[in-house]
Amino acid sequence: MQPRPWPQVPELTAQVARSVAAQGPYPLAMRIRDELGDLFADAEFAETFGTRGRPGWSPGRLALVTVLQFAENLTDRAAAHRVRYGMDFKYALGLDLDDPGFDASVLSEFRARLVEHGLEEKALDLLLSMLRDRGLVKAGGKQRTDSTRVLAAVRDLNRLELAGETLRAALEALACATPDWLADAVPVREWAERYGPRTDSWHPPASKAKRAEMALVYGRDGFALLEAVHSPAAPVWLRDLPALRILRTVWMQNYHRTVTEAGTEVRRRESEDLPPGRLRLASPYDTDARYGLKQGSWWTGYKVHISETCDDPVPDPADGEPAPRIITNIATTDATVTDAEMTEPIHQMLAARDLLPAEHFLDSGYPSAELIVAVKRNFGVVLVTPVLLNSSPQARAGAGFDRTAFTIDWDKRQAVCPRGSTSAWWSPASQRGTPAIVVKFDKQTCPVRDQCTRSRTGGRSLSLQPRERQEALDQARTEQTSEQWRTKYGTRAGIEGTIHQAVAVTGMRRARYRGLPKTHLEHAFSAVALNLLRLDAWWNGHPLDRTRTGHLARLDLSLAA
Repeated sequence: MQPRPWPQVPELTAQVARSVAAQGPYPLAMRIRDELGDLFADAEFAETFGTRGRPGWSPGRLALVTVLQFAENLTDRAAAHRVRYGMDFKYALGLDLDDPGFDASVLSEFRARLVEHGLEEKALDLLLSMLRDRGLVKAGGKQRTDSTRVLAAVRDLNRLELAGETLRAALEALACATPDWLADAVPVREWAERYGPRTDSWHPPASKAKRAEMALVYGRDGFALLEAVHSPAAPVWLRDLPALRILRTVWMQNYHRTVTEAGTEVRRRESEDLPPGRLRLASPYDTDARYGLKQGSWWTGYKVHISETCDDPVPDPADGEPAPRIITNIATTDATVTDAEMTEPIHQMLAARDLLPAEHFLDSGYPSAELIVAVKRNFGVVLVTPVLLNSSPQARAGAGFDRTAFTIDWDKRQAVCPRGSTSAWWSPASQRGTPAIVVKFDKQTCPVRDQCTRSRTGGRSLSLQPRERQEALDQARTEQTSEQWRTKYGTRAGIEGTIHQAVAVTGMRRARYRGLPKTHLEHAFSAVALNLLRLDAWWNGHPLDRTRTGHLARLDLSLAA
């Protein structure tokens, strides 16, 4: 399709839309067009469209429709309906009043094209670039980041249900691809009764023994189907069907098959024999979703990390209003990726946008001594974050001499105890794959020995991190005990409100689509929608109003009104 250029707003559309908009709050869609013009230039999305074929809808228009869709939490069908009948959407898109719009499937095709060409964040990049040119967002200053869980657009399945549904999905795919071959390869009547209904349409047996037997039946049937697909008589291309590849993976992860003189034995893997959660499939319909656990809560899906500006409110020179909080980055991972694993990637993404902060406020899940040092060295960013406290028995009890009571002389490679004794042993080591330094004191008679160590056979020992990391950790632990630091760190709490807004307005906690790329695209467009809602509040003189939702921030202007 050859995309068409953006037109100016037709005179009649502008006249009618502005006339009706005068009766209430000015619609978000119209405000975006007035303030930002052609926010999404077609040239930025040109690579997603071919140069041959009949003209299609402008990709810039489709990007704006998608943003407005998330701002109002609309389905594809509802968004297409608004384009067809809503005057505020027609004004924003520059359409004539009698323009019929497009079929809802166009939005799905557009998203697929963006994912295919790696343009999931293009809309967010364009908005941030425009805001940077206007001085509303810049490098330096303060930002804050936090994460929340995202439920995948699939049903939660236990291991029994996963096996049954995976096999059922494979049979469905084969029935569509080659029904004649399938009829000859498996006992159709028996398997139709067993795998015809979806696993969520009936209850599994209450008996543990019967459930175990059912799991083994699934296992034997699955191996029988895989053998049939890989037999010389089967078409070779059957092996490459996505549903068959998923079946092979799920069976490899959940079953053992042993061939003995007595025959073939199929067994389920025990819990300790399962692959790591990061590799284990959770659904045959979304192979990127994983089982996640955080603070005692389990879910199947993803995690999203949101970063936003949080500078102290300073009036804008132009109109005296404080600048709005702007979301500067969005990162989506599967549910098994920890916050600490994303600390450096998030800063890399901010650096790519030239939006690195001077101070970055994070919760205790993101930092480590190594990361505090690395982020400061590589990006020039100070992490304002609580670190884990000393976990030695003395520190936990609040009595005796913990590590801070010892003086460390890094140059002489010695430690001095509170009573002046010098360490006898200083040795680099590796603890759980992390570089460390072990310091030991000789066993000696000391009147305060009970306050120093519980060992009966040796002297006190200390475990230190490399110098730069240990000094950063000690400084962070000292700072976070002060009231001044606690007051400063209170800035981080505002990100919880942003997460609440993202969930309430765009439904960010429940994925609309399947797969990590499309889920990340959803989150990126949600971030653009939230930024535009905040800008709309700022343009209206309410810069810190983040309670506005899509249905409150616009006026429903329809041709029937």
